[in-house]
Amino acid sequence: MKRKLLALTMALLMLGGALAGCGAQETAETTPAPETAAPESTAPAETTAQPTQAAEGTVRFAVLNGPTGIGAAKLMADSDAGTTANSYEVEVFTANDQVAAGLTNGEIDIAAVASNVAANLYNKTDGGVRLLAVSGLGVLYILENGESVQSMADLAGRTLYATGQGANPEYVLSYLLTENGVDPADVDIQWMTGDEITALMASGEAELCMLPVPAATAVQMKNADVREALDLSAEWDSLQNGSRLTMTTIVARTEFVEENPQAVENFLADYAASVDYVNGNPAEAAELVAGYGITANAQIAQAAIPKCALVCITGASEMRGAIQGYYEVLYQANPDAIGGGIPDDAFYYQG
Repeated sequence: MKRKLLALTMALLMLGGALAGCGAQETAETTPAPETAAPESTAPAETTAQPTQAAEGTVRFAVLNGPTGIGAAKLMADSDAGTTANSYEVEVFTANDQVAAGLTNGEIDIAAVASNVAANLYNKTDGGVRLLAVSGLGVLYILENGESVQSMADLAGRTLYATGQGANPEYVLSYLLTENGVDPADVDIQWMTGDEITALMASGEAELCMLPVPAATAVQMKNADVREALDLSAEWDSLQNGSRLTMTTIVARTEFVEENPQAVENFLADYAASVDYVNGNPAEAAELVAGYGITANAQIAQAAIPKCALVCITGASEMRGAIQGYYEVLYQANPDAIGGGIPDDAFYYQG
């Protein structure tokens, strides 16, 4: 186990630009999160901090604000009420690199991260993490102040404001452009933060952007003239490449999985129940999502939940079937996107 923890720590220097994103907040008292998802980070923070010790039997769980964290809102509320199978300490972060650092140095046991981050961590840490669940499918949209974009081909020669450089959104966009006959170099992509893009789109200064929900939802609520031009999940499916757009996952430190098998099983039950609740009760769940700082307010959360594509796909064969095709597409487009290789079977939690 010590060897895996050491390997994890060394990996902080190696993950580089492949991490995706979506300061840290205690869940007991949160300050409002930005109305848009944070830009996806490109490198994990280097840290030498010693692992913090949670109370015995407590699972340290990390989520991101934005779509990656929305499915966990009911778990967080039930944990505070003492009704979950496990006891949890939960933190909400704004970037995958923060969560990767916590997993790496042993401060986090289980975390919600972008799908490419999960593969990167596994490949760069000698199997130091395991995939517990696929938690979210596609959430990316092209928004337009206008009516000129009806297909991916219509983006050629245009300026597009986007978040997620060096991460899932960039890889997905590049792949979809290429498959639709557009050289990504022929699109003037301006990489910015979600807040910057929201301001430009809300004011009408920008015509086109690519954002995930709930950031995309927030833009449309601020400017009624902004329309949903392209659903990138639908664009992906139209290519019939045999894969699904799988953007978010749940991972755990391998050491934690091996030493706490019952806690892992309890977590999967707690998380699945949380996702079911959020999907089935968007109005009530939206209050929880906003209360924990995962979105700026409940109105945005309620409008976004139906488009967040929240799932809880577990089981080694089921997870592999859901995500491996996506990894294969990313690998063919850019091997560095997933840490240089498609994860092997050991990546998938067997139960």
